[in-house]
Amino acid sequence: MTKDKVMGVYRNDNGLWYYRFTMTVNGQKQEFRGAKDEFGNPLRTQKQAIQARDAARRAVHEERYQAQAPILRRTVKEVYEEYCEKGRTGRAYQTIRKQDSLWTNHLRERFGNMFVDAISVAVVNDYLADLYYNQGFSFRYVESFLKMFYLIFGQAYSRNYLAMDIYSKLCKNKDTKIHMPAMKDEDDLDIVAFSKEELATMDKYFKGTNAETAYLLGKFCGLRINECFGLKWSHVDFNSGTIYIDRQQQYQNGLVKLVPVKTRNGKRTVYMNAALREHLEKRYAQEQENRVKFAAVRKQKQRFIEDLDGQLIPSMELVNCLSDGTLQTVNSIKYPSREIKSKLGIKFKYHYLRHTFGTMMAELNTPQHLLCKIMGHGNIHVTQRYYLAVTPTGEELLKDKLNQI
Repeated sequence: MTKDKVMGVYRNDNGLWYYRFTMTVNGQKQEFRGAKDEFGNPLRTQKQAIQARDAARRAVHEERYQAQAPILRRTVKEVYEEYCEKGRTGRAYQTIRKQDSLWTNHLRERFGNMFVDAISVAVVNDYLADLYYNQGFSFRYVESFLKMFYLIFGQAYSRNYLAMDIYSKLCKNKDTKIHMPAMKDEDDLDIVAFSKEELATMDKYFKGTNAETAYLLGKFCGLRINECFGLKWSHVDFNSGTIYIDRQQQYQNGLVKLVPVKTRNGKRTVYMNAALREHLEKRYAQEQENRVKFAAVRKQKQRFIEDLDGQLIPSMELVNCLSDGTLQTVNSIKYPSREIKSKLGIKFKYHYLRHTFGTMMAELNTPQHLLCKIMGHGNIHVTQRYYLAVTPTGEELLKDKLNQI
């Protein structure tokens, strides 16, 4: 094994990393070491080892504090209200809305008056299982409840309302912590990608329609639907052939606004292929003509929406805007979705275009770190799902490789 320049961080001969440090506990020096992060994953980089070391140090400090300070009892309602007041500053509007919805419509009645330190792992797991198996909520929706429990227990622990051992049992120990129920067979969370035949059919359907631009942005750039309808012409660079994504369209209290993208990694630069570039260049040239041709009608049709900086901008600054100035929103894709399903027999969701883009890029052997950046993923493991997805094209590639053996 080799010692790195960073104090207390080491690399084994197998390439994996571990950390080691000493601290004084109850007047005695104790040594602490570890080779995994808080989620039980091996430390593959020096940076991960440093982060795991620092997290372990903080945990020791917190445990010492927990041992010295008395545990205060609080109900789940008190913990959540304190979190709303002090713990979620800076959270996205939609995140706050979702949390409040889950709390008001579900969790408050069932858990609100319970002491947070009296809730067992079994109680939570049984509740999640009931939501999924008996009440029929989707797997993804039930995952939102699991995240809420982690949030509440984490808030309680940070405020000294949960002892270290109880918190560890609930949220840290991989053998005991709360978890999702086993997925039902019919709940398939795999990547859904359109076949070449389906794409050819949809190409014909969208050609010349108001939704064609949105369709091509999903197909050729893998944009999320909110990113697509929040795209401004000023962020399309025809000289470099790139599109800059840093905002998305969102409804807030009934108003259409442009807000920051979903995650920090969502802020990115994507590239236009020849087909998309040609389409957008024609659309932009047409837009310049429309400013004169439809000047009068646009005064009546245009809407002003709030941008990131709070300034109001006209709807024509967005790429997905009709010639008369009518704003297109994420709801504009609902009608085509119904038509494609009823007339073409294709189950269409805009997000499947994103899946299709990611899958095609994976099949073309795009390096994972590049695809991760283009897709705006915060975790490489999300990107890897596209490389594991089995599509008709992927099957043909696999058969071709097998025949070469």
